[in-house]
Amino acid sequence: IGRSSVLTCPHSSNITLVTWKISLKVGGLCTLAYSTDQKTDSTNCSDSMNWKLRTDWEHVLEIQRVGIAHEGNYTCEIAAEKGNFQKTHHLTVLVPPRLILYCDGHSNPVCKAVAGKPAAQISWAPEDKATYREDHHSNGTVTVLSHFTEHSTSGTNATCIVSHPAGNQSKSIVC
Repeated sequence: IGRSSVLTCPHSSNITLVTWKISLKVGGLCTLAYSTDQKTDSTNCSDSMNWKLRTDWEHVLEIQRVGIAHEGNYTCEIAAEKGNFQKTHHLTVLVPPRLILYCDGHSNPVCKAVAGKPAAQISWAPEDKATYREDHHSNGTVTVLSHFTEHSTSGTNATCIVSHPAGNQSKSIVC
């Protein structure tokens, strides 16, 4: 999320037309077309999706500042002298969660992995009893909340470990 993503088409010589058909999870269909006479056309596409000009590959799609709204299927169709070709990319956006660790009113550590996509996994060191809850948000992100419930940890260092495809994090606390 927040970075640029570059999607490529099949490479072919003597191309006459390139069309990107983009089916977003939310928001419908958008198309970008490019013909050899360098005419371009865009229908229902956001300004963040456009052709990326590269000398080695002329028909690359760049998505700037990727967000959750960009998730979907991106199909490139090429019409060339040797035939028609297509390639589909399935774009899934990862959102790293924000890790928050604090002590509750009973001196138990509480760990929150806030607004991650997909939901993060929380574990504790030392391993002990814990409860878990997931709160799903309308934008597709998930907050995971874990209470470390072993009462004998008072004064002991507890470490919350958050595992996520966008990167792992850990923090320690003494309650």
